[in-house]
Amino acid sequence: MGVRIRGVRLALCAALPLTVCGGAAGPAPTPPQPVVVSRWAPAVNPRPTPGFDEAARRRLVRALDSYLADRPGRAALAVYDRVTGVRFGYHQRPPIMLASVAKVDILAALLLRAQERGRLLTTEERELADRMITVSDNDAARSLYAEIGGREGLRGALRSLGVIGLRPVDPHSGMSTSTPAAQIRVLETLTSPASPIGRAGRRYALRLMSSVAGEQAWGVSAAAGPGEKVALKNGWLPAEAHGGLWTVNSIGRLRGDRHDLLIAVLSERNPDLATGIATVQELARLTARAVRGP
Repeated sequence: MGVRIRGVRLALCAALPLTVCGGAAGPAPTPPQPVVVSRWAPAVNPRPTPGFDEAARRRLVRALDSYLADRPGRAALAVYDRVTGVRFGYHQRPPIMLASVAKVDILAALLLRAQERGRLLTTEERELADRMITVSDNDAARSLYAEIGGREGLRGALRSLGVIGLRPVDPHSGMSTSTPAAQIRVLETLTSPASPIGRAGRRYALRLMSSVAGEQAWGVSAAAGPGEKVALKNGWLPAEAHGGLWTVNSIGRLRGDRHDLLIAVLSERNPDLATGIATVQELARLTARAVRGP
């Protein structure tokens, strides 16, 4: 599927707006698909990757440690290559606030809920989902969070999708917490043919994530190789719990001919947004380069 980020020229600044006026019209409705409501566990692709052995993992850990030694704050990440089956995680605990990355979790729950009821997304739901993902609209996220049943509804959906390590709260606060590995599992539900979310729903979600506003398209996109297609969602906020220091996160998919990477990079206690973006992007680059190999 062809994906394209709106406005490929990015301007990194000291602060970005939490919402942007406007947004593309909602894509075509998602047709209902049969849904498996028991806990789902994706199959691991057995194809080996000789270039990413234990020695390569240790080299990547050293590279990440070395880079972060001179950076403020704390960061964690996870990656999964859907082509080779490689998985790698770094500093998974304790969990980190998601900020607007949690909107992808809400979208997955919305799609699952519609399938369980054997119906299409309504026009209003599609319009809200478009704004929630493409311009990170907080009011749209709050409306859909209520639609899926709030905290308990989201928890139930995440259990059905096999997502653990995520503690949901009201999306307006941005204080849901998660491990990077849990966000990889969410991304798997939007990319795997074995997912409880049907093909049309997965394509719809990825279409939104490949159409984010240009000024919000930083993050894991910095690790995209030539010709790779990008779908992502970022989150950022000055966290009151950390004295106003910034939480800056990015999750997404980098799909090419030889690799299909799902990446989640979470960071907290950054002195400003620009510093957090730089950290997230370099961690994504280092990790993607190592996993792709020579």
